[in-house]
Formats: sequence, structure tokens, C-alpha cells
Amino acid sequence: MQNKIQIFEKYPIRAIWDEENEKWWFSIIDIISVLTDQSDYQKAKNYWKWLKNRLKDEGSELVSNTNQLKMQSADGKNYRTDVADTEQILRLVQSIPSRKAEPFKLWLAKTGNERINETIDPELSIDRAIQNYRRLGYSENRNGNRKT
Repeated sequence: MQNKIQIFEKYPIRAIWDEENEKWWFSIIDIISVLTDQSDYQKAKNYWKWLKNRLKDEGSELVSNTNQLKMQSADGKNYRTDVADTEQILRLVQSIPSRKAEPFKLWLAKTGNERINETIDPELSIDRAIQNYRRLGYSENRNGNRKT
């Protein structure tokens, strides 16, 4: 696994790429810091502790499905840190009442609506795939080569 820093807007988010499982793991505290606009690490950590208890009380499996991985902290040392994959992070965003989280929530609702509509009418998913293909700069003949 390889430590990386992802940037959301101007905020650093610690992340690790898991080659074996082919997915990203993100620091939950870093995500919470951004979504609650909290620059104090200890306050973000306390918020995560409070949120974990609330989610457990609600019967959410998010907390029991989180992992811990060693990530480099501000002091340069590696500490075990609560991490979540992309799907878990999206669920976490839904649990945080914050103006910063609202754009994510709107995007999730829009994406969910699109996928439901595509289930009803599969032609919509084909159209979306073609649009994405073009947006990424691939040629119309679909041979996998990008336009030059």
C-alpha cells in the first residue's frame, strides 16, 4: 500500500491505494475536518468519536466496517488511523450535517436518481457511457485510442 495525499478543494486528504483490492482508503478524520470546516485535529477526532456512537445507535454498519491503516501524521510519524473506502466515505458524508457536505449530498442524490432511471430505461446508461467516452477524448470509432 502506498500513502498519498489527495486534495479536495484546498484541503489535504490522506489516502492509501490498496493494490491488492484495487481501491482507495481515505482518512476519516481528514474528511470530517473538511466537511465540518474544522482545522483542529483533536476537535475533528472528537467529532468522529461522537458520530461513531450516533451511527452505532442508529444501527449503521459503517462504523463496524471501517478499518485502521498506518498513515503519516503532521509530525511525520505513522499512526493507525481510521480509514474508509469510497463507498463508506459517501455514506459518511450523508451523516454529517454541514453546509460543506451539502454539495456532496446533492451530487449523491442526483447520481442515485440517474442510476435508478437507468435501471428502468437501460438506454440511458448507454447514452451516459457514450457521453463520458467523448468527454474523455476518445475517438468515435471506439477502438480505445484517444484523439490526438
